[in-house]
Amino acid sequence: MKLEIMRKIIGGILLVSLISVLFFQPLQHYFDIPKTITVFEGQDFTFQKAAPVSAALTSHNSNITLAQDQNTVSLKANEQGNNEMLLEFAGIPVKKVDVHVLKDFRVLPGGQSIGVKLNTVGVLVVGHHLVDTQEGKKSPGEIAGIKIGDIITEINGSKIEKMTDVAPFVQEAGQSGKALDMTISRESGKLKTQLTPLKDKGENSYKLGLYIRDSAAGIGTMTFVHPQSKKYGALGHVISDMDTKKPIVVEDGQIVRSTVTSIEKGANGDPGEKLARFSTDREIVGNIQKNSPFGIFGVLNKDIKNGVLDKPLPIALSHQVKEGPAKILTVVNDDKVEEFDIEIVSTIPQKFPATKGMVIKVVDPKLLEKTGGIVQGMSGSPIIQDGKLIGAVTHVFVNDPTSGYGVHIEWMLNEAGINIYEKPKEKAS
Repeated sequence: MKLEIMRKIIGGILLVSLISVLFFQPLQHYFDIPKTITVFEGQDFTFQKAAPVSAALTSHNSNITLAQDQNTVSLKANEQGNNEMLLEFAGIPVKKVDVHVLKDFRVLPGGQSIGVKLNTVGVLVVGHHLVDTQEGKKSPGEIAGIKIGDIITEINGSKIEKMTDVAPFVQEAGQSGKALDMTISRESGKLKTQLTPLKDKGENSYKLGLYIRDSAAGIGTMTFVHPQSKKYGALGHVISDMDTKKPIVVEDGQIVRSTVTSIEKGANGDPGEKLARFSTDREIVGNIQKNSPFGIFGVLNKDIKNGVLDKPLPIALSHQVKEGPAKILTVVNDDKVEEFDIEIVSTIPQKFPATKGMVIKVVDPKLLEKTGGIVQGMSGSPIIQDGKLIGAVTHVFVNDPTSGYGVHIEWMLNEAGINIYEKPKEKAS
């Protein structure tokens, strides 16, 4: 009996000791320090530490300078390269941290309002309609098993690129009484079906019984331009079809300058919107090569300036973003890019690409008065903190238009095909 009581006492002491150790401040700091730190040339990285913890670099080369005091450790990235930092607790090595210094990287921030025109791969099915025939109302497309969101890519073996490609096949098949061989692209893959057009007795013409579309248009905001390659990123989120709610599969597209004509102010439960028009000359300033969860991407053929920050800025990786004040660049009147104050409410250091990396809140009185917060069309507005481009506005909270999500800039750069993790060149021996 006494032995059992003694075991419980010892077990209790060990449990309390373990909890105390886990909440011991030096060890808390130890757990908070990442296993890998990545910074760009010329940038600093500072983290908190408790007095018993000390840090040292294992390689004494010139690419990193380490400084520390009782409460912090600071790393100064001097030049591209790799190193290791060893952390000691009361003289005992407890953690190794890999430190990577990347080559200095800068992009031009955006903020300009842009008009977007997307051309789909094939023609997109956005609905069914009934053909009024002698035998009653029917939808040939629905009978053929074609669904909303499907993309018609071929008819009778011929490639379909636009809506005008479809009509000749429909009328010819209707008059001959032969079914059309349809190739359909669907999320689950490609499939083939046959569709027999039916004659509309009211219009004396043959129809598919489908609503189709071959392009989509809208407005958004430019996020960044890579000065060397002219590659750009915008919007920060995928463009979906307004009817099918599915991402538009892009064949190609164009962006043009856009002018904001008015603002529909946002309110709780009712997101606002920028009302804009394409520039009168409709001059194409770039192409669209990709429509992804992180935005639209392509290459500019003309330089476009924002008039506020027209010089390349360094970027911050997701683990370098911090809670606190920041700014966004966006247009709320005509084509003038302005700077507005926001707050980074929370940020998640992400190891893998994700669209919702930050929660942001508009605090600028001027912007709140004009828009009520974040409105549609503001997506893609670049977020700047401490002189670095850190991400883009993506979504508004429906029940709180002052707040929304932001995406980290490194994931947009990755989608644009821009490599920020360029490895250092091997030195000749």
